[in-house]
Amino acid sequence: MTRADVAVVGSGPNGLAAAVTMARAGLTVRVHEQAAAFGGGLRGEALFDSRVWHDVCAAVHPMAASSAFFREFDLAARGVRLLQPPVAYGHPLEGRPAALAHRDLDATAAGLGRDGRRWRRLMAPLVRHSSGVADFLLSGQRSLPRDLAVPPLLAPRMLSHLLRANGLRTEEARALLTGVAAHAVGRLPSVPSGAIALLLGQLAHASGWPLPEGGSVRIAEALVADLRAHGGSVHTGQRVTDLAELDAQVVLLDTTPRGLLALAGHRLPPRHRRALARFRYGPGAAKADFLVDGPIPWADPDVGRAGTVHLGGTRAETLAAERAAARGEPTDEPFVLLVDPAVTDPGRAVGGRRPVWAYAHVPNGDARDPVPLVTRRIERYAPGFADTVVAARGVSAAAYESYNPNYPGGDIGAGAITLAQSVFRPTPTWNPYRTPLPGVYLCSASTPPGPSVHGMCGYFAARVALRREFGITTAPPLGPKGGVTPTETSGRTP
Repeated sequence: MTRADVAVVGSGPNGLAAAVTMARAGLTVRVHEQAAAFGGGLRGEALFDSRVWHDVCAAVHPMAASSAFFREFDLAARGVRLLQPPVAYGHPLEGRPAALAHRDLDATAAGLGRDGRRWRRLMAPLVRHSSGVADFLLSGQRSLPRDLAVPPLLAPRMLSHLLRANGLRTEEARALLTGVAAHAVGRLPSVPSGAIALLLGQLAHASGWPLPEGGSVRIAEALVADLRAHGGSVHTGQRVTDLAELDAQVVLLDTTPRGLLALAGHRLPPRHRRALARFRYGPGAAKADFLVDGPIPWADPDVGRAGTVHLGGTRAETLAAERAAARGEPTDEPFVLLVDPAVTDPGRAVGGRRPVWAYAHVPNGDARDPVPLVTRRIERYAPGFADTVVAARGVSAAAYESYNPNYPGGDIGAGAITLAQSVFRPTPTWNPYRTPLPGVYLCSASTPPGPSVHGMCGYFAARVALRREFGITTAPPLGPKGGVTPTETSGRTP
C-alpha cells in the first residue's frame, strides 16, 4: 500500500469531518477505525428485532442542522432527511402539565403562563441571530465572531442563568431550561451549562432538534460516501496501537488525550505528557435501550409529542441529581434523557414494536445496570411503561468505554465541560489541535468547541493541518456541488 497524505484515527463525526475536508483538498486520506463499523457515536444496531433499528449512542442532532460544517455539507442534498418532531423537547412534572418547547416560540411562551413573556424575551433575540449564536459557540473561541451582536446578547443571559435562573419564576419554565442545561453533563448551574442551555434552547425555536430519518448512521454514511467519492478510504476492524503503524505524512487523531498518550506518550515531551494527564473527564452516561410494543404511556399525553424528553423533575431535583453525579455520588434518581424515535420518524416502528433510547447521568465509571434506574424514572411520569417493554439492554458507564474508547468512564463528552476546559481543551494553548509531534493533530471532541455532532473539531483541525503541512490556505468547498466555506470564526440499511 502506498504512503497516504493523511491518516485519520477514529471514524466518529469529527474524524470523518476532518477526513472529508482533507480529501476535498485533493489529498489521499485513509481512515482507521478499530470497531467493525464506522461512525463512532453515530453507530446503531438492530439489538432485539432485525426490523427495528436502535441508535446506540447519539439520536437527536440539533448541531447537524446548525453547525457551519453541516450547513455547507448539506445533508438534505445528500438524501439525509432531518425530521422535526412535533415538539422539540418536553419536561414532564408530577401533578402539573408538562413544560414543552415547541418549534414555534409563541406557542412555547403561551404554554408557560406568566413566564411566557420572560421566555420570549430570553430566546427571541437569540433566535433572530441563531446562525451567529451557533457559529460563535461552535467556534474555536480564538477569533472575533462573524455576528458581533452575539457576545453582548449571550453575556448577560449566561450571567443571569448562573445567578437567577434567567429570571424565570414558574416551576415549568425553570425546569424546561434546566433540563437543557443538563446536556452539559456536570455540576449545575455553571457558565458552560448556561451557554449550552442558550444554544440548544434557541435552536429549538430556529433550526430545531431533528432526528435523521432511519437513524443517526445516515449522517455517517453521507460523510463516508463523500470521502470515498474524493478518493478516501475507511478501514474498519483495524486498531491502531502506535503511531508508527501509520504510513502517512499527517495524522489526525479523533481520540481523547488519553488516546494520544496511549499511541504516542513515549514520544511526547514530559511537560506535555503531564498536561494531557491532567485533562479531566466528566460524569458518565449509562445507556438503556428498550424494545417496546407501543407508545410510552405518559401521564401527560402531550409529552408523547416531544422528540426529546428530559426526566429530571423540578429544577431543584435536576440540580441535585447533576451535582451528585459530578461529585461521584450514585443516586437512585439520576437525570435521564429519553427519545422515542418513532414519534418523529414513524418508520422506526415496525410491526407495532419501536425503539426507546435513554441515557442516565451517573458518576464516571459507575458500574450499575442502568435499566432498572431508567425504568423507574420513566415509570414516575409514565405509569405502565414497564408493561410495554419487550426487551431491554443496559450499558453501564464503566462499560461504555469498551464500546468507544473516546468515552472514558462513560464520559460521552470526551472531557469535562468546565469553564477552563470549554476553551482550553485539552491543554492551555493557542492552537489546541496541534501536538508537539511533527504532523500529528488532535481533532476529537476533546478540542474546541467540544462535544456534539457538529463536525467542527475535525474541520478546524483539518484547516490547521492544511495550512501548516500542505500550504493550502483556501478552505475546500464542502457542498455536493461546491459552495461557500464555513466561517472560520465560527455501514448499513435498517
